[in-house]
Amino acid sequence: MNLPIIYHPNYVAPMPFGHRFPMAKFKLLYEMLLADEITNKSHVFNPNFPPLEWIELIHHRNYIEEYCQGTLDAKAQRRIGLPWSKALANRTCIAVGGTILTAQLALRYGLACNTAGGTHHAFPNYGSGFCIFNDLAIATRVMQKLGLAKTVLIVDLDVHQGDGTAWIFQNDSTVFTFSMHCGINFPSIKQVSDLDVPLPEGMGDDRYLQTLAAYLPDLLSEVKPDLVLYDAGVDTHIHDALGKLALTDTGIFRREMQVLSTCMGAGYPVACVIGGGYTKDMNSLVYTHSLLLLTGA
Repeated sequence: MNLPIIYHPNYVAPMPFGHRFPMAKFKLLYEMLLADEITNKSHVFNPNFPPLEWIELIHHRNYIEEYCQGTLDAKAQRRIGLPWSKALANRTCIAVGGTILTAQLALRYGLACNTAGGTHHAFPNYGSGFCIFNDLAIATRVMQKLGLAKTVLIVDLDVHQGDGTAWIFQNDSTVFTFSMHCGINFPSIKQVSDLDVPLPEGMGDDRYLQTLAAYLPDLLSEVKPDLVLYDAGVDTHIHDALGKLALTDTGIFRREMQVLSTCMGAGYPVACVIGGGYTKDMNSLVYTHSLLLLTGA
């Protein structure tokens, strides 16, 4: 079977004109994957709305209900950074369902990629940094609840530390959190992952890939995960508006190849999410996100 790709039309929710979160990228990414024949519709899976009890494995019920009903207080809404709408609430839940489905398909086929996901700044009782529900954490717990995986390794290469994920699993020996991020970037207050690798501002391709190679193979040997969840944020790109690192398109392609070949070569299934990306040139941003799917395919 070819690479399973997860996409849903509801990944696109209306945003006010000029808002810096590029919601349109999800549809454009899907269209690019079809146009460039990286995939075809027979290999695309549509996620379902996840049951409330699955989201409650991580998040407090009152927070879930207040967000979905649009009754969060103004301060909590500002912390998320996205203007609330019913469409966005539906999109948020569908994207969580997408990462759950991605994990299930990865365990079945060895590799699967979501065309959304990576909302690693969400904590159990609040959202932050454009993240509402933590899809990585929820998918991890659902796989464990369903008996599909016992030990999970979360490899977070978004330019920002996965602080919500780190906090959620801080005392959990069944989940290993690895975050390699720009040390001076958001969030200003970092949480403690099982392994944090803060990188200096302006780090480029070669040093970045050498740093990754110094950690990832040993982590796989140490953790021996049933599943790897990979957050492939491209806000590490040199032209990213919220980045501070200096990876090129070639560097990101090499990173994806390095992660997937290292994990799958050692026999570990990988579920991928696309993570952050805020390059102002939408075509360039979508192309950079597509490198993960191209590598997987």
